[in-house]
Amino acid sequence: MNSPADAAADAAADRDAGSDTAADEPRWLDDDEQRTWLAYIQASMLLEDHLDRQLQRDARMPHVYYGLLVKLSWAPRHRMRMTELAEAAKITRSRLSHAITRMEKDGWVRREDCPDDKRGQNAVLTEKGFDVLKQTAPGHVDAVRSAIFDRLTSEQIAQFGDVCRIIADGLQPEGADLPWLR
Repeated sequence: MNSPADAAADAAADRDAGSDTAADEPRWLDDDEQRTWLAYIQASMLLEDHLDRQLQRDARMPHVYYGLLVKLSWAPRHRMRMTELAEAAKITRSRLSHAITRMEKDGWVRREDCPDDKRGQNAVLTEKGFDVLKQTAPGHVDAVRSAIFDRLTSEQIAQFGDVCRIIADGLQPEGADLPWLR
């Protein structure tokens, strides 16, 4: 059995030779793509772990909860419809419901019925939740800055933002099975 690198080389040779079998073969990653992919996987996993540990240490909350508090703090009157919050956070409605239940127990958020839709609910950031966010934000920003932005040049930061937006946009086509729709 060929390794992915050998298969990629064979597929490239088939394409160059005009073979029809290349259309039936997987489009294996070349060596540069494989190195980039592995670097991305390692960086994203290490970054999520780094940020999660910082937030657990400083506020006893996972990174996803911090993101929800931030989104609620930016929302008008510190409230969002649950379905909109799930979409903004890019998480399933089930995961959001679990997170909101936990944060309700901590007194950081509360649920209230939507005045214009009897079936809908809003998540509302409480004063206690806003205070936790204000106390936690400086340490979190330091963790993000030291992990990412202090390591990159201004040009790399702009490129990184562009690349991330391209990837995110490509993963959200119309009709896709997106987390917040589940």
